[in-house]
Amino acid sequence: IDSVARNGISFTHAYSVASWTVPASMTWFTGVFPSEHRMVNKFALYTPNEQKPAKLSELAPSLTTLAAVLKKNGYATGGVPRHPRGRGGGAGGGGAAHKHKHNPPLKSLDENKSRKFFLFLHGYDCHGQYAPADGYDFRFVEKGYDRRYTGSEIEQETLREEGLANGRLTLRDADVKFWRAIYDEKIQRADARFKQFLDSFEKLGVSDRTLFVLTSDHGTEVFEHRRVDHGYTLYDEQLHVPLIVKLPGRSEGRSVPHRVSSIDVMPTILDLLDVDAAGVKDQFRGVSLVPAFDGPAPNRDCFSETDYREYTFKRSIISPDGWKLIATLEKKQRELYDLNADSGEQRDLSENDPRRADELEARMYAHFKRIGHDLAARRWEPGLNPVYPSQGKKK
Repeated sequence: IDSVARNGISFTHAYSVASWTVPASMTWFTGVFPSEHRMVNKFALYTPNEQKPAKLSELAPSLTTLAAVLKKNGYATGGVPRHPRGRGGGAGGGGAAHKHKHNPPLKSLDENKSRKFFLFLHGYDCHGQYAPADGYDFRFVEKGYDRRYTGSEIEQETLREEGLANGRLTLRDADVKFWRAIYDEKIQRADARFKQFLDSFEKLGVSDRTLFVLTSDHGTEVFEHRRVDHGYTLYDEQLHVPLIVKLPGRSEGRSVPHRVSSIDVMPTILDLLDVDAAGVKDQFRGVSLVPAFDGPAPNRDCFSETDYREYTFKRSIISPDGWKLIATLEKKQRELYDLNADSGEQRDLSENDPRRADELEARMYAHFKRIGHDLAARRWEPGLNPVYPSQGKKK
């Protein structure tokens, strides 16, 4: 991943619009905020008597997706997402070192390499609900750890639910170090799989005409705020993501330190490909980042949101100068952080600096009202909207 960044445009302060997959990834493909595409949970309706899965075509039928635009412009389109419980998931989509016939993304690329193509690869290698098929080798775990935890999916799920129920976890320092070491191993394994994919892709002979966009839908917490996993909060460990654009024929890299948003991904891709996006650009809430490749980046607020499982309803704003406000709507609470001095968001300054908190809160409310979602006009009541089957079971 670092090698791609060295030869690409790396936005070092990129933020996702949401802290978990469903709302965050749909923003890539629509260019609008989760409140607008409405894919904010797995189910559009979840009651004891009725469960209706969320579908973009039903929730926001007027939106046009990135894939639809590209397909209309002659691109072969495809996606290889990997379910978190699926084995062999990741950027290689099943192991990029395998022969093409056993490798869905490379097989698809090989069949379409003479055409214009758009391929979406989505890996879960670093996800909490994932463990390597052949088990961990514990390469980063400190010697002498008593193995109170093993890194299993069920342990991770249990800790996530306990953190949600109790507000925080109680873990020994050794356990925190263990879970961070496990996460580091997942990252290194994912990086190795990605290299396998890039090496195999290079042999297809189309690198000189292929645009790579490398990013993540969200991050994850490993006890930074005394929980694990993601979705429930809007702290930077869940929002701050990589965003790297590798241009064909350009080998020099550049780092862009200005704050940008995942809302900008779709307009950036369409701008780079110079495709006919008439009628679609009107739906965009972000901007193309192409001017920032060699010039100034956008200078505006970044907004994020989560309605994770209807367990909580949070909205956030990050100003260009590094101030961040997080509002928890169901509790009518707010937090204020100076990211320049407190990047870990450990010192809430909302009571110390109420004027600044008021100003950011007003800008945030104005933004959501401007896109048709008046935060003050709705009652925010927690409910149940499960992601995994175990969350919908009665206990």
